[in-house]
Amino acid sequence: MDNPSFLEDLQQRLSALFAATPAADIQKNLKALLIQQFAKLDLVTREEFDVQRALLEKAAERIDILEARVAELEKR
Repeated sequence: MDNPSFLEDLQQRLSALFAATPAADIQKNLKALLIQQFAKLDLVTREEFDVQRALLEKAAERIDILEARVAELEKR
């Protein structure tokens, strides 16, 4: 028995069975509701988050450098 073929066939059959039940409508409605609720939230993509994180790390490094320079100047 070829497992990937068997599993793909099983998945297709279950999907077809599921699509023919009221559960498919519930799934569609729930998905639409979740999309609507997520749209109301102030969310960012992972890419946007990573960009902001990199900028913050860069700013923190710059602050450390500037603090060291100020401390050196205060010693003089």
